[in-house]
Amino acid sequence: MLEHALVAFTTLFATIAPIDVAAIFAGLTAHATPHQRRRMAIKGTVVATVILLVFTVFGSALLGALGVTLPALRVAGGILLLLMGIDMVYARQSGGVSTTEEEDTEAEHRSDISVFPLATPLIAGPGAMGAVILLTSEAENRLLADGIVFAATLAVMALTLACLLLAGHVVKLFGVTGLTVINRIFGFLLCAIAVQFIFDGLKSSGLIT
Repeated sequence: MLEHALVAFTTLFATIAPIDVAAIFAGLTAHATPHQRRRMAIKGTVVATVILLVFTVFGSALLGALGVTLPALRVAGGILLLLMGIDMVYARQSGGVSTTEEEDTEAEHRSDISVFPLATPLIAGPGAMGAVILLTSEAENRLLADGIVFAATLAVMALTLACLLLAGHVVKLFGVTGLTVINRIFGFLLCAIAVQFIFDGLKSSGLIT
């Protein structure tokens, strides 16, 4: 159980990347008042939390209804997380762990970015959604797995909210170099977890022994 909790927390922390989200949030809200930034940070975190918890509970059932098997889910999710981890290691921007240039341009003209692009895709992006589905499908005890992922999600969301509320200080504290180093460390860990997901999926599919 402890191992699953650590994997869940590390995976969600890497896919959500609270410190990176805070840095982007600081840039997008540079002209907002402190009250507006605080309101958007709280609203965005709450919306993202609801999205991830919904995927935690109903994600596997939805894929099952579409005929997607657990081995296929593990391999596909592992590949997605691996690509995200590689982008993080090489400090490249992609739609999986950050906003695209088009989304940044649209956000610049919005007075309230709490739902888009903050809640999704910055916090509850495709990687995080896929991660919670994978994590709940990994354990034999579904209720226990849901509870662990719930707890890990709430813990990462709490850290994300704290980083958003202190976005300006976070950027000044770590700087560009510090943010890149942290991103690469968690990107490497995410790559390792993703490869394990792929191995587990291939093994459970019967394609390899």
